[in-house]
Amino acid sequence: MMFGATAASARNIDAIKKAGTIIVATEGQYAPFNFFEGSKLSGFEVDVMEGVAKKMGVKIEWKTLGFDALLTGLGQDRWDLVIASHGITEERAKAVTFTDPHYCSGGAIVTKNAALRTAKDLAGKTIAVQTGSSYLDAAQKIPGVKEVKNFPKDPDAQAAVMSDRADAWVTDKFVVMDVLKNNKNTGLRATGMLFVEKIAAAVSKGNDGLAGAYNKALGEFMAKGGGYEALSMKYFGEDVRCK
Repeated sequence: MMFGATAASARNIDAIKKAGTIIVATEGQYAPFNFFEGSKLSGFEVDVMEGVAKKMGVKIEWKTLGFDALLTGLGQDRWDLVIASHGITEERAKAVTFTDPHYCSGGAIVTKNAALRTAKDLAGKTIAVQTGSSYLDAAQKIPGVKEVKNFPKDPDAQAAVMSDRADAWVTDKFVVMDVLKNNKNTGLRATGMLFVEKIAAAVSKGNDGLAGAYNKALGEFMAKGGGYEALSMKYFGEDVRCK
């Protein structure tokens, strides 16, 4: 595997198959979906992509960089595909072509205050979120919110709530499950959901051949016995595909 952000040219599926390698970008800072265990890139999305690539008949060259730069780099043709827990939104869909979703999730409200359960409860409060995320968009639309603080990395948003610099953290519900499972003494609790969303990989706008090949392989991987369900149970203890 290679890590970094060197430039590459946009390629269609035929060029990718001819080369035998697909260049995939992710963040590597978003457990349990994409993160480093020592020097090894790991996580649910990393394993899903490895399974999909195997069915596509190609190997992966991984790139890791800040979340806010992933789709920008895709638009600059620096990699073939991004898989990094991007929720499908109308705004993003103007700039990239989304694949079929590989899981469904949503924005969980995480706080020390059990009374903060809904968007209405967050009026007059300070919310911490990751820059470039759909959680930032959702938080900015909450009526009466006092302030939305955004951070380059999701753990920094979590830290803001733990240090009382923010009242609530909004992030993926499965990220919250992982944090609470592995950190028993944070004082944090997941109190409610702000919204639900479909999560998908993305390719350059209009690269429909690559999206189609990925979707075909993803469908095979998500079929019974294809490997997806076992991964989902390993990381989450439930089937996280969109119902």
